[in-house]
Amino acid sequence: MAAIHQAVYRRASSLFCRLHSTYVRKMRYLNELKEDNSLCRQAQTSGTFYLFHNLAPLLQQVGQKYLVPHLSAAEMKRILEKFKETEQWIEKSVLIGCSDEHIPRFALDLGALEKSVIESELKGSFTDLRKALFVVDEKDSPLLASAHSLLQWHDSHQYCSKTGQPTQKNVAGSRRVCHASGITYYPQMSPVVIILVSDGSRCLLARQPSFPQGMYTALSGFCDMGESVEETVQREVAEEVGLEVESLWYSASQHWPFPSSCLMIACHALVKAQQAEINMNSLELEAARWFGLEEIVEGLKRPPSSSKQDDGSILPWFPPKQAIARQLICEWVKQQTS
Repeated sequence: MAAIHQAVYRRASSLFCRLHSTYVRKMRYLNELKEDNSLCRQAQTSGTFYLFHNLAPLLQQVGQKYLVPHLSAAEMKRILEKFKETEQWIEKSVLIGCSDEHIPRFALDLGALEKSVIESELKGSFTDLRKALFVVDEKDSPLLASAHSLLQWHDSHQYCSKTGQPTQKNVAGSRRVCHASGITYYPQMSPVVIILVSDGSRCLLARQPSFPQGMYTALSGFCDMGESVEETVQREVAEEVGLEVESLWYSASQHWPFPSSCLMIACHALVKAQQAEINMNSLELEAARWFGLEEIVEGLKRPPSSSKQDDGSILPWFPPKQAIARQLICEWVKQQTS
């Protein structure tokens, strides 16, 4: 009977594999891990771990490259034993994805342990996330951003907002529950529009005082409660540079972990060339100006390190390729040149 059952199961599994893509199987596996604590706990013994220290990810420099080490469960156990900590620490991790081969990926913050000892043991360094996102491989950037946001959310939602009682995360970290009230809390993202404004032949870029010297980027702002994306775009452009949007269209979206977990909704906006005089809001911006095609093309070639001139002046430069603002700028260049 058992043999018959196994044969039926193998045929069903084979049929499932033929009917569903790698992506579908991976997404269903991740969903199972989020819903089944026992299965997720078991997955932690075969998964890999991205390490953080007070939300700064661990990187290893190899030549000119920065790599994100993926530690096995055995390596994690060895590190924890060095600090005389138990394997229960691993339950503080959060699930951030899995490979096509169904190897789960977790993130774990070791902020309570001595940073220098971990760095020495693993021959790496915990690096500010803003820098890390722009130096690691493109496939690792989204995982680091997701891990940072999820770890930060758990750190700031340890108590129920209604009862004040402690909340408890499930093993995967996909939710927290207050057992006193029965309320379940889920991680959330704040919608933010990022807008490249054009008058047809020029595009408008701006900078805030907190930006690195010389960096200009597209306008952006949080969606207010009850606003549509279109209304937010129109309001932000009016507030920040005093222009009225005539038309707009959606480009793409990107998760961005700053200041907390945000969903960047990228749009292009067109204003009338006859009404394109900038009236900048100096409370929000340090500078805002129009850029022509030639200046944009030159700026895209210019890395931050080469923007400072011999006379001390700073040439404008734009966000790196991982940022969705650069995608908007490149799309605008393509529109102009086509």
